[in-house]
Amino acid sequence: MITDIPSYLRFFDSVRRRTERDVAALPPGAAAWQAPAVSGEAAGWSIGDIVGHIGGSRLYFASAYRGEGWVSTLPEIDRADQRTWLPWLQASAGRFVARLQDTPAEWLTRKIEMIDTPGSLSGWRLLMMMLEHEVHHRSQIDTYAGLQGWPVPDIFGRSAESIAALQPEQRARHRH
Repeated sequence: MITDIPSYLRFFDSVRRRTERDVAALPPGAAAWQAPAVSGEAAGWSIGDIVGHIGGSRLYFASAYRGEGWVSTLPEIDRADQRTWLPWLQASAGRFVARLQDTPAEWLTRKIEMIDTPGSLSGWRLLMMMLEHEVHHRSQIDTYAGLQGWPVPDIFGRSAESIAALQPEQRARHRH
């Protein structure tokens, strides 16, 4: 459970920096790439569409958290111009932080009515939904990048292969 906004915003900062890092790692050809047109939500979205959606969704969740309704914000980017992607992510992150930083701690436990299903959820759960949503779409971008053979940054600066190489020493040290 999230118990204070400053701690949450520090965690958000680490998530948004990884999103920006991964978007920055995309090659120039990423702006022209688009997912295959299949049925379902986000079918045929470009990477620019996903980047726009991530930034707009931050503000959507902030609006709901503040009790201002589940109101969408249109992305302030040119989805086909990769040069606008990072500035949009940075601007939306700044606006998200500004909308949350001075909110009362009690809002973390107050109930917020859902937009599309009966019931409500606590403010802290809504904020965690926003983070999971961002990670979901960042993973989408990273998957598309990997399938295209583009570089995909390691999530915490270490690869599975580098950790695997350390396993014999760890097993010997801890007698597994």
